[in-house]
Amino acid sequence: MNKIQNKLSENKRLLSIYFTAGYPKLDDTVEILQELEKSGVDLVEIGLPFSDPLADGPTIQASSQEALKNGMTTDLLFQQLKDVRATVSIPLILMGYFNPVLQFGVENFCKKCAEVGIDGLILPDLPLAEYEEHYAEIFKKYELINIFLITPQTSEERIRQIDSASEGFIYMVSSASVTGSSDGFGEEQENYFERIASMKLNSPLIVGFGISDSKSFQQATKNTNGAIIGSAFIKMLSEKGLGGITSFISSIIRV
Repeated sequence: MNKIQNKLSENKRLLSIYFTAGYPKLDDTVEILQELEKSGVDLVEIGLPFSDPLADGPTIQASSQEALKNGMTTDLLFQQLKDVRATVSIPLILMGYFNPVLQFGVENFCKKCAEVGIDGLILPDLPLAEYEEHYAEIFKKYELINIFLITPQTSEERIRQIDSASEGFIYMVSSASVTGSSDGFGEEQENYFERIASMKLNSPLIVGFGISDSKSFQQATKNTNGAIIGSAFIKMLSEKGLGGITSFISSIIRV
């Protein structure tokens, strides 16, 4: 069983952290992963920096630009991760835009993911139909789980199609805006969480966008299986560096 599926079978509220590879410093990637695992994080999304990250808010955009300036590339990231499974055992997901994957070569990219121990991919701009027609067999060949996103505007029919195609969790975007643009959740978002939970989907749900502290983590996981923190974590890294990771994570998952 894939590490993501194993983690999803645990009876707990899962915390996933997103960070941009190559930020704050070019060689920080593996150390950040090690610190996150030690701090009790359940799974990690490693962001592939991209020059035109349309869905990302200003914090993640800035980290992406800085990582590219630092010299981060897809090839270099795979080099950095080649021995990561010697020290990190939690599920690892690469998140990015499809264009760099296409340029690298989809099969070559998936092969490299399998070699270094990546468990899944999140490619928000890869449509479900295109994935199923052209790439699903390649992902399966390399035992990679493709994770799909839904938003408050996604139709019930579409959600059920995504649920049917999913082998891991569904990434439940909390709002239609960019990442990092919310501070807690209002009634509209909580109604959305309840509406999706009431659909009794087969796939676990993990919420992203707008989670920044213990309160928003608790809100997001009331009707779901977990939550993802990105912008708030990157902001902390920019202010406190890697030394702030342990206290940041403990402030989120404290009961």
